[in-house]
Amino acid sequence: MENVIYNTSVYFDNAYSPQWFQDAFAQRIIKSIDKGNVVGPCAIDTKILGIIPPERLSGGTKTLLLMHFMPQNVYNATTCSDNCAYWILRIATQKDLTINLYHLMDFGNGKFTATVANTGDVVHTMFDLVPIAAKCLRETPDMHFR
Repeated sequence: MENVIYNTSVYFDNAYSPQWFQDAFAQRIIKSIDKGNVVGPCAIDTKILGIIPPERLSGGTKTLLLMHFMPQNVYNATTCSDNCAYWILRIATQKDLTINLYHLMDFGNGKFTATVANTGDVVHTMFDLVPIAAKCLRETPDMHFR
């Protein structure tokens, strides 16, 4: 897929704004994924690493923040683990979001709406997604969701 930002960590490091960390939704993402509390525009207090700058956030958190603040881009969500799936679905309810995946992410047991751009199929559950995703991953090494 053209125009995908594959190295989301480097992109984030060069694109984020300190104001992002004042946003309550962003703070919830950071707390959920990296177990961190924002203590200032460039300081996050984490259980494991102590106080870190935004550049030391996990790749998943960085990707989610990019999706939230810059949804017009297509991001490689392969940098995200399954713990990011909930947040991807939350962001997608607020913004038109397209992601690129090289693995089958577990979006849980709930209902959602996603279009598999590779095939045009609209799915609403993991039960719907798994056979289509498996076929896409066998035929081409990536999936694109809208």
